This record gives sequence, C-alpha cells and structure tokens, in this order.
Amino acid sequence: MSAPTDIAQAVALLRGGGVVSYPTEGVWGLGCDPFDEAAVLRLLALKQRPVDKGLILVAATVAQLDGLLDWDRLDPDVRDQVLASWPGPHTWIMPATARVPRWITGTHDGVAVRVSAHPVVAALCNDYGGALVSTSANVGGLPAPRNRTELAAEIGAGVDAIVAGETSGLAHATGIRDARDGRLIR
Repeated sequence: MSAPTDIAQAVALLRGGGVVSYPTEGVWGLGCDPFDEAAVLRLLALKQRPVDKGLILVAATVAQLDGLLDWDRLDPDVRDQVLASWPGPHTWIMPATARVPRWITGTHDGVAVRVSAHPVVAALCNDYGGALVSTSANVGGLPAPRNRTELAAEIGAGVDAIVAGETSGLAHATGIRDARDGRLIR
C-alpha cells in the first residue's frame, strides 16, 4: 500500500482521470470525477460493482450540486429538511437533472447525494471545485473498511492514491433516505 497522499496531489490525480481512496464519516471511500466515464467505470470494476446500482455524489457545499438536482420536484418542507441536514452524514436520493450521467444514476431516476462536513471530503471537493463520486472502498459484498489498514490489497493496489486522514468515527456508512418519498434505504 502506498504512502498517504495529500489533498493537492489527490486533486491533481482526480483531474487526470484518477481514482482515489479517502476517509469519510464512517468508512473509507473511493472517489473520482463523476463526469469522467472511464474513471467511473474503472472505479466500478475495482469494486466489482455493476453500473446499474448507481453511485453517491459527495460535495462540500450545496452550491457544488447546482445543476444536478431538480429541487422543484421536491415538496418545500422536504427540501428544507434536506438542507437542514447538511453538511453532515446524511445521504439523500434526490430528483436528478439530465446533467447527471447514467453511469452515476444507474437504472434509477434519482441520484444519491451528500454534503459532507468531513474535513478530508470537504477539502477534496473544495479543491477539486465540485462534487465527486463517493462509494465505500470495498469489493462488492465485503465489509467496508473503517480505517486505512482495512483497505483490501486489491483496492489499495488499484487506486491512484490513498488520501491521508481518518474517518469521523461514525459507526457505519451514512444512512440513505429517499427525499422523494421518505423511504429509508440504508
């Protein structure tokens, strides 16, 4: 496993189509540019995850999600609830605009998004200048790593960088709720 990378190095790799692993609120994640199809497909292959399942987008600010979410399709009270939960460890499935690629939404008509307060996640998104893919850094079906040393060898070898840092200590991956109908997904 390579030495931890700093934010600036990770952002340069992301801009070049790279895939990085980084700590999130509860588990280690994998990320890339959500608009770079080759990077997303590489990330999915590394996870052994089918594209039809969809992926989460993470941002440092609500503004980084501009143009990706159709806020008008949400009840104003639900919109206020979503906004009040951010930044924080709350992932919401939201109505997606046509700008969100199918390799992100999968077979779904919504997109899972989170505005994170985690310092590494926020720094990556801020320095990158937008939302990034965020999915657990595990091979599909295996437990998500809670610290850097739990990263599977094939994940560590398959990413371009492992960003220095620790999770926020959340006991699990962030919960996912569908903002359109209130269902708890995870």
